[in-house]
Amino acid sequence: MTDVLVKKLRENRDLSDGELRELIESSAHDEALRQAADKVRRERYGDAVYLRGLIEFTSYCKQNCLYCGLRAGNRNAQRYRLSREEILSCCDEGYALGYRTFVLQGGEDPYYTDDMICDIVRSIKEKYPDCAVTLSIGEKPRQSYERYFAAGADRYLLRHETADPEHYAKLHTDKMSSENRKHCLRDLKEIGYQVGAGFMVGSPYQTTENLIADLRFLQELQPDMIGIGPYISHKDTPFRDEKNGTAELTLRMLSILRLMFPYALLPSTTALGTIRPDGRELGLKAGGNVVMPNLSPVQVRDKYAIYDNKICTGEESAQCRGCLEKRIESAGYRAVTDRGDVKRASR
Repeated sequence: MTDVLVKKLRENRDLSDGELRELIESSAHDEALRQAADKVRRERYGDAVYLRGLIEFTSYCKQNCLYCGLRAGNRNAQRYRLSREEILSCCDEGYALGYRTFVLQGGEDPYYTDDMICDIVRSIKEKYPDCAVTLSIGEKPRQSYERYFAAGADRYLLRHETADPEHYAKLHTDKMSSENRKHCLRDLKEIGYQVGAGFMVGSPYQTTENLIADLRFLQELQPDMIGIGPYISHKDTPFRDEKNGTAELTLRMLSILRLMFPYALLPSTTALGTIRPDGRELGLKAGGNVVMPNLSPVQVRDKYAIYDNKICTGEESAQCRGCLEKRIESAGYRAVTDRGDVKRASR
């Protein structure tokens, strides 16, 4: 029997708040959602899964987000910084493995000045002009974003985490605001980046209304990439005793996002694989089309601990690549090594 709500969402890319609530809260639509999402992703992207080489280059952060193991107030965190040369070495290894996108991710670390970031980006682009460079280094002034873009950065990932200001305030210190986060995302769009937003699923105090607000904000922003993953607690944060998010709801939200944003690049995240052994494969089947193997030096991987029990911290880059490729193939898809730019075709 045809699932009327899923059919309507696929055709219109939108539903009323009440209809979205029904999809989000009920498991009755899960199989229809998954099948529709997979069909839409294949229509737009075929069976391709894009590999992004992830370089977690600093575990220092000036912010104190209540859910994050890298928060400034965590005195047990193991801190490190990679040098320009170490970052370029990671890119050398990644390029040899076939990666054509490098994602430089870190905490909001003032040690890395705009001059340093621009120099690193410029160096990567000069050496590998056929590659895309993605930055994920938090909230910055617009002029900083402009400088990074001029240096050659192609994409910027900045999860909005939650679009509801009251919910945002419960997850962050009073130095941060949902308004500024959204302002940064709008700046990035105006400058010309391929922009990624996203949110945690099952974060403390989250309601269905919060998730609907996230979808509405994404409709307004129209990002190129949407990264979501289950909330997973960290033992050294104020939220250490909070419940984790679930794979079930995360997969449901992934499929909803694929139907609402057919063009979007949707990662099947490490967090999904952490909370469930086959989570990344299920994420691909639910509409995901990006995975991000870790290129960081093995000796620092377990130090980049946003949440507890993160997987793949002991694998060499080549092992990580081989493991993910097998997982992708087992799910019925194909790992590809091009830049994997967004495909914003007409309706």
